[in-house]
Amino acid sequence: QVQLVESGGGSVQAGGSLRLSCAASRYTYSRQYIAWFRQGPGKEREGVARIYTGDGSPYYADSVKGRFTISQDNAKNTVYLQMNSLKPEDTAVYYCASSPIATMTPSLYNYWGQGTQVTVSS
Repeated sequence: QVQLVESGGGSVQAGGSLRLSCAASRYTYSRQYIAWFRQGPGKEREGVARIYTGDGSPYYADSVKGRFTISQDNAKNTVYLQMNSLKPEDTAVYYCASSPIATMTPSLYNYWGQGTQVTVSS
């Protein structure tokens, strides 16, 4: 049973924008921490943003603060990641994941999507 499905990745030039979507099942969405992680070529998986679906409170990694915005649509059980002012170093596979814990440690996330590729060219 698929729990999380990402969409919205693609290729864009530096300075451009993309919006990623993470559609979740009710079980993996309700009162959970939904986070976006990314993994670039040869790099470790990095947490970039997180939202608590209970109250919408966000968290951002320093590397994306001021450029990325995480939001939610409770009617659709969907979390979004609006990415502006994209840089080539943002190139990665982006994953959404669900956890009952306020953490950015990947191993503490129970459910993961399949990932969506974001490529930013200079």
